[in-house]
Amino acid sequence: MFLMTKTPDVNLSVLDVAPIRKNGTAAETLRETIALGRGTEEMGYHRYWIAEHHNMPAVASSATSLLIGQVAAVTSHIRVGSGGIMLPNHAPYVVAEQFGTLESLHPGRIDLGLGRARGTDPWTARALRRGETSGKDFPAQVTEVRRYLGTATPTQRVRAIPGEGTHVPLYILGSSTFGAALAAQEGLPFAFASHFAPDQPLMALEAYRDHFRPSEQLEKPHAIVGVNALVADTDREARRLFTTLQQKFLTHGRGGVEFLPPVDDMSRLWNPHEKATVSAMLRVSAVGSPHTVRTQLRDIVKRTGADELIVQTETWDFEARLRSYALLAELWAD
Repeated sequence: MFLMTKTPDVNLSVLDVAPIRKNGTAAETLRETIALGRGTEEMGYHRYWIAEHHNMPAVASSATSLLIGQVAAVTSHIRVGSGGIMLPNHAPYVVAEQFGTLESLHPGRIDLGLGRARGTDPWTARALRRGETSGKDFPAQVTEVRRYLGTATPTQRVRAIPGEGTHVPLYILGSSTFGAALAAQEGLPFAFASHFAPDQPLMALEAYRDHFRPSEQLEKPHAIVGVNALVADTDREARRLFTTLQQKFLTHGRGGVEFLPPVDDMSRLWNPHEKATVSAMLRVSAVGSPHTVRTQLRDIVKRTGADELIVQTETWDFEARLRSYALLAELWAD
Protein backbone atom coordinates (compact mmCIF):
# COMPACT_ATOMS: atom_id res chain seq x y z
CA MET A 1 0.00 0.00 0.00
CA PHE A 2 1.11 3.55 -0.72
CA LEU A 3 1.59 6.13 2.01
CA MET A 4 0.04 9.58 1.91
CA THR A 5 2.97 12.00 2.17
CA LYS A 6 1.94 15.25 0.47
CA THR A 7 -0.68 17.96 0.93
CA PRO A 8 0.56 18.77 4.48
CA ASP A 9 -1.69 21.85 4.84
CA VAL A 10 -4.94 19.87 5.02
CA ASN A 11 -4.98 16.46 6.67
CA LEU A 12 -7.41 13.75 5.65
CA SER A 13 -9.17 11.73 8.33
CA VAL A 14 -11.85 9.04 8.44
CA LEU A 15 -15.31 8.92 10.04
CA ASP A 16 -16.93 5.52 10.46
CA VAL A 17 -20.55 4.91 11.50
CA ALA A 18 -20.19 1.11 11.20
CA PRO A 19 -23.06 0.47 8.75
CA ILE A 20 -24.83 -2.90 8.90
CA ARG A 21 -25.99 -4.27 5.54
CA LYS A 22 -29.62 -5.30 5.21
CA ASN A 23 -29.74 -8.98 6.20
CA GLY A 24 -26.16 -8.65 7.45
CA THR A 25 -24.83 -8.92 11.00
CA ALA A 26 -23.33 -6.54 13.52
CA ALA A 27 -20.41 -8.95 14.00
CA GLU A 28 -19.54 -8.71 10.31
CA THR A 29 -19.69 -4.92 10.43
CA LEU A 30 -17.52 -4.67 13.54
CA ARG A 31 -14.84 -6.84 11.95
CA GLU A 32 -14.88 -4.49 8.96
CA THR A 33 -14.56 -1.44 11.23
CA ILE A 34 -11.41 -2.88 12.76
CA ALA A 35 -10.03 -3.80 9.32
CA LEU A 36 -10.82 -0.32 7.99
CA GLY A 37 -9.01 1.30 10.89
CA ARG A 38 -5.93 -0.80 10.21
CA GLY A 39 -6.14 -0.20 6.46
CA THR A 40 -6.55 3.57 6.63
CA GLU A 41 -3.57 3.80 8.99
CA GLU A 42 -1.47 2.06 6.34
CA MET A 43 -2.77 4.53 3.75
CA GLY A 44 -1.58 7.47 5.83
CA TYR A 45 -4.81 8.96 7.17
CA HIS A 46 -4.42 11.31 10.13
CA ARG A 47 -7.19 10.09 12.45
CA TYR A 48 -9.98 7.53 12.60
CA TRP A 49 -13.15 8.54 14.38
CA ILE A 50 -16.14 6.36 15.23
CA ALA A 51 -19.65 7.78 15.60
CA GLU A 52 -22.27 7.08 18.28
CA HIS A 53 -25.76 5.88 17.34
CA HIS A 54 -28.34 3.87 19.26
CA ASN A 55 -31.41 1.78 18.43
CA MET A 56 -30.68 1.82 14.69
CA PRO A 57 -30.74 -1.60 12.98
CA ALA A 58 -28.46 -0.36 10.19
CA VAL A 59 -25.72 1.03 12.46
CA ALA A 60 -23.37 -0.83 14.82
CA SER A 61 -21.55 2.13 16.41
CA SER A 62 -23.38 2.13 19.75
CA ALA A 63 -20.53 1.21 22.13
CA THR A 64 -18.18 3.83 20.72
CA SER A 65 -15.44 3.68 23.35
CA LEU A 66 -15.23 -0.12 23.03
CA LEU A 67 -14.80 0.13 19.28
CA ILE A 68 -12.15 2.81 19.67
CA GLY A 69 -10.20 0.45 21.92
CA GLN A 70 -10.45 -2.36 19.38
CA VAL A 71 -9.17 -0.16 16.53
CA ALA A 72 -6.42 1.37 18.67
CA ALA A 73 -5.25 -2.14 19.63
CA VAL A 74 -4.60 -3.16 16.00
CA THR A 75 -2.97 0.12 14.95
CA SER A 76 0.19 1.87 16.07
CA HIS A 77 0.22 5.55 15.16
CA ILE A 78 -3.07 6.79 13.67
CA ARG A 79 -5.13 8.86 16.12
CA VAL A 80 -8.35 7.11 17.12
CA GLY A 81 -11.36 8.76 18.70
CA SER A 82 -15.05 9.56 18.83
CA GLY A 83 -16.99 11.40 16.21
CA GLY A 84 -18.52 11.76 18.61
CA ILE A 85 -19.65 10.93 22.11
CA MET A 86 -23.08 12.50 22.62
CA LEU A 87 -22.81 13.87 26.15
CA PRO A 88 -26.56 14.04 26.90
CA ASN A 89 -26.50 10.24 26.67
CA HIS A 90 -23.79 9.80 29.31
CA ALA A 91 -22.49 10.84 32.70
CA PRO A 92 -19.43 13.05 32.04
CA TYR A 93 -17.57 11.24 34.81
CA VAL A 94 -17.96 7.87 33.06
CA VAL A 95 -16.85 9.38 29.75
CA ALA A 96 -13.72 10.72 31.44
CA GLU A 97 -12.95 7.32 32.97
CA GLN A 98 -13.45 5.51 29.65
CA PHE A 99 -11.27 7.87 27.63
CA GLY A 100 -8.72 8.11 30.43
CA THR A 101 -8.46 4.33 30.23
CA LEU A 102 -8.06 4.43 26.45
CA GLU A 103 -5.38 7.12 26.70
CA SER A 104 -3.54 5.13 29.37
CA LEU A 105 -3.49 2.10 27.07
CA HIS A 106 -2.67 4.05 23.89
CA PRO A 107 -0.86 7.22 25.00
CA GLY A 108 -0.86 10.18 22.63
CA ARG A 109 -3.33 8.64 20.19
CA ILE A 110 -6.83 9.13 21.63
CA ASP A 111 -9.27 11.93 20.67
CA LEU A 112 -12.50 12.77 22.48
CA GLY A 113 -14.99 14.39 20.10
CA LEU A 114 -18.09 15.61 21.93
CA GLY A 115 -21.56 16.42 20.62
CA ARG A 116 -24.80 17.60 22.23
CA ALA A 117 -27.40 15.86 20.05
CA ARG A 118 -29.06 12.80 21.56
CA GLY A 119 -29.42 11.55 18.00
CA THR A 120 -32.18 9.16 18.90
CA ASP A 121 -35.81 8.90 20.03
CA PRO A 122 -37.12 9.81 23.53
CA TRP A 123 -37.56 6.17 24.53
CA THR A 124 -33.95 5.32 23.70
CA ALA A 125 -32.76 8.47 25.45
CA ARG A 126 -34.62 7.39 28.57
CA ALA A 127 -33.10 3.91 28.35
CA LEU A 128 -29.64 5.46 28.13
CA ARG A 129 -29.96 7.92 31.02
CA ARG A 130 -33.13 6.84 32.90
CA GLY A 131 -34.57 10.32 32.59
CA GLU A 132 -35.24 13.28 30.35
CA THR A 133 -32.09 14.81 28.90
CA SER A 134 -31.36 17.69 26.58
CA GLY A 135 -28.40 19.54 25.13
CA LYS A 136 -29.00 22.69 27.18
CA ASP A 137 -26.36 21.83 29.78
CA PHE A 138 -23.83 20.69 27.18
CA PRO A 139 -21.30 23.48 27.95
CA ALA A 140 -21.33 22.54 31.64
CA GLN A 141 -20.91 18.86 30.74
CA VAL A 142 -17.89 19.68 28.55
CA THR A 143 -16.36 21.63 31.43
CA GLU A 144 -16.97 18.68 33.73
CA VAL A 145 -15.28 16.19 31.39
CA ARG A 146 -12.37 18.57 30.96
CA ARG A 147 -11.98 18.93 34.73
CA TYR A 148 -11.88 15.17 35.29
CA LEU A 149 -9.22 14.73 32.60
CA GLY A 150 -7.10 17.61 33.90
CA THR A 151 -4.88 17.93 36.92
CA ALA A 152 -6.77 17.08 40.12
CA THR A 153 -6.96 19.70 42.87
CA PRO A 154 -6.21 18.87 46.54
CA THR A 155 -9.88 19.36 47.48
CA GLN A 156 -11.36 17.40 44.58
CA ARG A 157 -13.40 14.58 46.06
CA VAL A 158 -14.39 12.82 42.81
CA ARG A 159 -11.49 11.83 40.59
CA ALA A 160 -11.41 9.91 37.31
CA ILE A 161 -8.93 7.06 37.68
CA PRO A 162 -7.71 6.39 35.02
CA GLY A 163 -8.35 9.81 33.55
CA GLU A 164 -6.97 12.61 35.67
CA GLY A 165 -3.83 14.15 34.29
CA THR A 166 -4.19 12.48 30.89
CA HIS A 167 -5.44 15.70 29.26
CA VAL A 168 -7.11 13.76 26.43
CA PRO A 169 -7.68 16.37 23.68
CA LEU A 170 -11.29 17.45 23.31
CA TYR A 171 -13.03 18.37 20.06
CA ILE A 172 -16.44 20.02 19.77
CA LEU A 173 -18.72 18.56 17.09
CA GLY A 174 -21.64 20.50 15.72
CA SER A 175 -23.99 21.29 12.87
CA SER A 176 -24.83 24.87 13.82
CA THR A 177 -23.31 28.03 15.27
CA PHE A 178 -23.94 26.76 18.84
CA GLY A 179 -21.06 24.30 18.74
CA ALA A 180 -18.88 26.83 16.92
CA ALA A 181 -19.41 29.42 19.66
CA LEU A 182 -18.63 26.91 22.41
CA ALA A 183 -15.48 25.64 20.68
CA ALA A 184 -14.29 29.22 20.19
CA GLN A 185 -14.97 30.17 23.81
CA GLU A 186 -13.20 27.10 25.17
CA GLY A 187 -10.28 27.22 22.72
CA LEU A 188 -11.00 23.78 21.29
CA PRO A 189 -10.93 22.33 17.75
CA PHE A 190 -14.29 22.41 15.99
CA ALA A 191 -15.67 19.78 13.60
CA PHE A 192 -18.68 20.73 11.47
CA ALA A 193 -20.96 17.92 10.26
CA SER A 194 -21.33 19.13 6.67
CA HIS A 195 -21.70 15.54 5.48
CA PHE A 196 -25.32 15.50 6.67
CA ALA A 197 -26.01 19.12 7.72
CA PRO A 198 -24.70 21.33 4.92
CA ASP A 199 -26.72 24.49 5.59
CA GLN A 200 -24.56 26.51 8.00
CA PRO A 201 -20.90 25.53 7.67
CA LEU A 202 -19.58 28.86 6.40
CA MET A 203 -21.48 30.87 9.03
CA ALA A 204 -20.40 28.52 11.82
CA LEU A 205 -16.77 28.36 10.77
CA GLU A 206 -16.57 32.15 10.44
CA ALA A 207 -18.01 32.57 13.94
CA TYR A 208 -15.58 30.00 15.29
CA ARG A 209 -12.54 31.74 13.83
CA ASP A 210 -13.70 35.26 14.71
CA HIS A 211 -14.31 34.49 18.39
CA PHE A 212 -11.64 31.88 19.07
CA ARG A 213 -9.78 32.27 22.36
CA PRO A 214 -6.48 30.35 22.73
CA SER A 215 -6.29 27.66 25.39
CA GLU A 216 -3.72 25.28 26.83
CA GLN A 217 -4.84 22.71 24.27
CA LEU A 218 -4.93 24.93 21.20
CA GLU A 219 -3.22 28.18 20.25
CA LYS A 220 -5.18 28.93 17.07
CA PRO A 221 -8.43 27.70 15.48
CA HIS A 222 -8.51 24.25 13.95
CA ALA A 223 -11.54 23.58 11.76
CA ILE A 224 -12.48 20.07 10.65
CA VAL A 225 -15.09 19.70 7.91
CA GLY A 226 -17.11 16.52 7.42
CA VAL A 227 -17.44 15.35 3.81
CA ASN A 228 -19.02 12.39 2.06
CA ALA A 229 -16.54 11.03 -0.45
CA LEU A 230 -16.59 8.10 -2.82
CA VAL A 231 -13.85 7.44 -5.35
CA ALA A 232 -13.92 4.80 -8.09
CA ASP A 233 -12.14 4.31 -11.39
CA THR A 234 -14.84 6.23 -13.29
CA ASP A 235 -17.42 8.89 -12.47
CA ARG A 236 -20.19 6.53 -13.53
CA GLU A 237 -19.12 3.72 -11.21
CA ALA A 238 -18.68 6.11 -8.28
CA ARG A 239 -22.16 7.54 -8.79
CA ARG A 240 -23.60 4.02 -8.86
CA LEU A 241 -21.85 3.07 -5.63
CA PHE A 242 -23.03 6.33 -4.06
CA THR A 243 -26.66 5.23 -4.44
CA THR A 244 -26.19 3.11 -1.30
CA LEU A 245 -25.79 6.27 0.79
CA GLN A 246 -28.58 8.01 -1.12
CA GLN A 247 -30.91 5.12 -0.29
CA LYS A 248 -29.87 5.30 3.36
CA PHE A 249 -30.94 8.94 3.56
CA LEU A 250 -34.07 8.17 1.55
CA THR A 251 -35.18 5.41 3.92
CA HIS A 252 -34.37 7.63 6.90
CA GLY A 253 -36.75 10.23 5.52
CA ARG A 254 -39.43 7.56 5.36
CA GLY A 255 -39.04 6.65 9.01
CA GLY A 256 -36.32 4.00 8.98
CA VAL A 257 -32.70 3.50 8.01
CA GLU A 258 -31.58 0.73 5.65
CA PHE A 259 -28.15 -0.01 4.24
CA LEU A 260 -28.87 -1.36 0.76
CA PRO A 261 -26.94 -2.47 -2.34
CA PRO A 262 -26.37 0.10 -5.11
CA VAL A 263 -28.81 0.53 -7.97
CA ASP A 264 -28.38 1.71 -11.54
CA ASP A 265 -31.31 4.13 -11.48
CA MET A 266 -32.50 6.04 -8.40
CA SER A 267 -35.43 7.56 -10.30
CA ARG A 268 -37.44 4.39 -9.67
CA LEU A 269 -37.01 4.73 -5.92
CA TRP A 270 -37.73 8.35 -5.07
CA ASN A 271 -40.19 11.03 -6.02
CA PRO A 272 -39.06 14.56 -7.02
CA HIS A 273 -39.51 15.93 -3.49
CA GLU A 274 -37.49 13.10 -1.94
CA LYS A 275 -34.77 13.50 -4.54
CA ALA A 276 -34.48 17.21 -3.79
CA THR A 277 -34.38 16.58 -0.03
CA VAL A 278 -31.74 13.84 -0.16
CA SER A 279 -29.63 15.73 -2.70
CA ALA A 280 -29.70 18.84 -0.51
CA MET A 281 -28.58 16.92 2.58
CA LEU A 282 -25.75 15.24 0.67
CA ARG A 283 -24.56 18.24 -1.27
CA VAL A 284 -21.24 18.42 0.60
CA SER A 285 -20.01 15.30 -1.16
CA ALA A 286 -17.19 14.43 -3.52
CA VAL A 287 -18.11 11.57 -5.82
CA GLY A 288 -16.37 10.38 -8.96
CA SER A 289 -13.05 9.40 -10.47
CA PRO A 290 -9.82 10.52 -8.76
CA HIS A 291 -9.60 13.60 -10.98
CA THR A 292 -13.20 14.59 -10.28
CA VAL A 293 -12.93 14.09 -6.52
CA ARG A 294 -9.64 15.97 -6.29
CA THR A 295 -11.29 18.99 -7.90
CA GLN A 296 -14.39 18.74 -5.69
CA LEU A 297 -12.43 18.41 -2.44
CA ARG A 298 -10.11 21.27 -3.28
CA ASP A 299 -13.18 23.42 -3.91
CA ILE A 300 -14.60 22.45 -0.49
CA VAL A 301 -11.30 23.34 1.18
CA LYS A 302 -11.19 26.66 -0.68
CA ARG A 303 -14.75 27.57 0.31
CA THR A 304 -14.50 26.52 3.96
CA GLY A 305 -10.85 27.17 4.75
CA ALA A 306 -10.79 23.73 6.40
CA ASP A 307 -7.65 22.74 8.25
CA GLU A 308 -8.71 19.11 7.97
CA LEU A 309 -11.29 17.04 6.12
CA ILE A 310 -12.91 14.07 7.84
CA VAL A 311 -14.33 11.73 5.22
CA GLN A 312 -17.25 9.35 5.48
CA THR A 313 -17.48 6.68 2.79
CA GLU A 314 -20.25 4.09 2.72
CA THR A 315 -20.43 1.38 0.07
CA TRP A 316 -22.32 -1.88 0.07
CA ASP A 317 -19.18 -3.82 -0.78
CA PHE A 318 -16.41 -3.49 1.81
CA GLU A 319 -13.65 -3.93 -0.76
CA ALA A 320 -15.08 -1.01 -2.74
CA ARG A 321 -14.97 1.05 0.43
CA LEU A 322 -11.33 0.18 1.06
CA ARG A 323 -10.48 0.96 -2.56
CA SER A 324 -12.25 4.33 -2.35
CA TYR A 325 -10.16 5.31 0.66
CA ALA A 326 -7.00 4.06 -1.07
CA LEU A 327 -7.71 6.06 -4.23
CA LEU A 328 -8.53 9.11 -2.11
CA ALA A 329 -5.24 8.87 -0.22
CA GLU A 330 -3.36 8.54 -3.49
CA LEU A 331 -5.02 11.52 -5.17
CA TRP A 332 -4.53 13.70 -2.09
CA ALA A 333 -0.82 12.92 -2.10
CA ASP A 334 -0.39 13.99 -5.74
